[in-house]
Amino acid sequence: MPPADNGSIYTIRVENDATGATDENYTSGLQIGWTGPTGDLPGFLANGGHAILGAGNQRVSIDLSQQMYTPSDTQLNPPDPNDRPYAATLLLTGQLIQDTATSRTRIGVQAGVLGPDAGGEIVQNGFHTIIGDDKNQGWDYQLDNRPELNFFADRTWRVPLFALAALPALNAAPIGVDILPDVTGFIGTEQIYAQAGGILRIGQGLEDDFGAGRIMPGIDGSDAYLPDSGLAWYLFGGVDGQAVAYNTLLEGNAFADGPSVTKKPFVAEFEVGVAMIWHGVRLSLSQTWQTHEFTSQQGGLFDFGSVAVSARF
Repeated sequence: MPPADNGSIYTIRVENDATGATDENYTSGLQIGWTGPTGDLPGFLANGGHAILGAGNQRVSIDLSQQMYTPSDTQLNPPDPNDRPYAATLLLTGQLIQDTATSRTRIGVQAGVLGPDAGGEIVQNGFHTIIGDDKNQGWDYQLDNRPELNFFADRTWRVPLFALAALPALNAAPIGVDILPDVTGFIGTEQIYAQAGGILRIGQGLEDDFGAGRIMPGIDGSDAYLPDSGLAWYLFGGVDGQAVAYNTLLEGNAFADGPSVTKKPFVAEFEVGVAMIWHGVRLSLSQTWQTHEFTSQQGGLFDFGSVAVSARF
């Protein structure tokens, strides 16, 4: 069993395609979150989690996220009907996290809104005004307002492979190599998909977490991590694949005419990054490349970056 953790963790995460060669598709993500100490959760939730998952250390996590999606040519008005629709989501996510020494399981629910009430146009064009960039012209054609309700379950395994000699200049811990296989199921009003993949890591203090966090979809190690008495760090690279049955962000308004494109049934992602834990603060940086999500998508792999800072109090 992993050690108990009495600290609360607060996280700020930003994802944006400005780090890549494009300005399109999943263009921006913002997230703020809180992860509670182990054992600090309602009894009914703890008992239900143990009944389903067995023994393990439990936490709850709550976050608020906004994600924005745009076509490739954001100056067209009206937008290109063969490109993805403008869309924004605003979601509150709650999840149970249960850890053993070798696995992390997450069961969660999301509730929120898709459409103008998610504030995508206000945030994106307001930021463009501040930095002196052109406003995106097609937000009047974004997907309509509708409520969102999504459910997901995810499991990550931690499989040590081998250890290398320690670097005394960093700390006394050996340099380890491990792999983090991961499977996810997601069903709701926004998307329905199954995902499988894995992350390869090399570094020190790999037992402190189960990989860097992400805004879903994608492999998300979550924002829970253990404190480290010295320096923990790792480089990572991974791949995942999603079998997509439904994606309203591409297929458009469910009960009315509006913009839509034909989704692809399979999407793959490749990512590389670095994470570090020092004096209770975790910093992670990553870059993700994604295959085409819809049949009329142009260009090569779409890419975006993610940066997150977490602190313990």
